[in-house]
Amino acid sequence: MLIWITIGVVWFIDRVLKVLIQGNFTLGESVVVIPDFFHLTYVLNPGAAFGLLPGRTWIFIPTAIIVCIGIVYAQFKIPRQEWLMRLTLGLIGGGALGNLYDRLFIGKVVDYLDFQIWPFVFNFADSAIVVGVGLLMIKMFLEEQKVHKRT
Repeated sequence: MLIWITIGVVWFIDRVLKVLIQGNFTLGESVVVIPDFFHLTYVLNPGAAFGLLPGRTWIFIPTAIIVCIGIVYAQFKIPRQEWLMRLTLGLIGGGALGNLYDRLFIGKVVDYLDFQIWPFVFNFADSAIVVGVGLLMIKMFLEEQKVHKRT
C-alpha cells in the first residue's frame, strides 16, 4: 500500500505545482526567490531530467511505462516489511508518472525549480526520482555491506 500512496502523493503534488506554474507564469518567466541562488523559472523541457537528451520523447514515454510496469510487478514481490524499498519505488513511480503525464498531454515536461548554482531547471517529479534512486542505492549498498560482514 505504501508504494501506491507514495505514487499518488508525488503525482498529486507534482500536478498541483505544475498547474500553479503554468497558470501564473508565462513561458520563460523567472521570479527571484533567493537572489543568486534560487529562482522559479517556467520552461518546457523536451528532454529528460535536467534537460538531458532533448527531443527524445520517443525514448522517455516507453521508458516511463516500463518503469511503472516494473514497479507494479515489484510491489507484489517485495515483502510488506520492506518499507524503505516500497517508499523508494513509490517516489520513482510517482515522479515517472508526473513527467509521463506532461509528455503525453503537453509534449514536453514543465520545469520550474531553478537553482542558480547549476544551469539546469527541473521539477518536483525529477526530485522524487532522484531521491528515490538515491535511497535505493544507499539501501543496496547497506545490504551489500551486511552480506560482506556475514562472510
